[in-house]
Amino acid sequence: MNHHYTYFLLLGCSLAGPLALSFDKKVAFYKKWKYLFPAMLLPALLYIIWDIFFTQKNVWSFNENYITGIKLINLPVEEVLFFFVVPYCCVFIYECIRCYFPGIANKRAANIFLQSIAIVLLVAGLIFYKKYYTSWSFILCALFITKLYVFKKFFKDFNAVFFLVAYAIILIPFLLVNGFLTAVPVVLYSNAENLGIRIYTIPLEDIFYGMLLIMMNIALYEKLRNRKIKTLVKQKI
Repeated sequence: MNHHYTYFLLLGCSLAGPLALSFDKKVAFYKKWKYLFPAMLLPALLYIIWDIFFTQKNVWSFNENYITGIKLINLPVEEVLFFFVVPYCCVFIYECIRCYFPGIANKRAANIFLQSIAIVLLVAGLIFYKKYYTSWSFILCALFITKLYVFKKFFKDFNAVFFLVAYAIILIPFLLVNGFLTAVPVVLYSNAENLGIRIYTIPLEDIFYGMLLIMMNIALYEKLRNRKIKTLVKQKI
């Protein structure tokens, strides 16, 4: 096998299952692509800019032996695709939770738990402000969680329980994929810019870097979907 396609093939394998199951009758995820794809654009753009900046600052780098060599500025095309493939797979899991376990309520405890995460991340991010990956991933995640509650009328369709349950499940494939990327390694991290705490070969910060990405996608996905539903209801009335 040509090792230069390693990252690309990993993304393809990750997408294959969720894409095939998107046509399941109960979930019918393919019918929701019209909300998902627009919701993916802004988070992807922000993460691509973030990634370009961090790559330039050597917060992380990419092993040329395992990428195709096609790049957007300094980012491998595979890394750009990552910000579409991973959210697709994760929102699919989230939608499965909603469809198969609709009885899960948006309990007060879930909101308190998510808000507590924001406080801990904000404090930790400020303490370790000199470490790029730690401070940026922790503080930005904390700020977005805060935004969900400060502007709760705008994000009223965001359900903390569904998100937390889904993300707990998402962490399993997310850590497997990232574990592969960091073990090979396809992606190399500078320990000077993170806490040096690893889950196997994965920096701790990846959990909250991923949480922010998925949370943004889900919040926008729900906003677009429910806005469309409300428009249809008004038209019928």
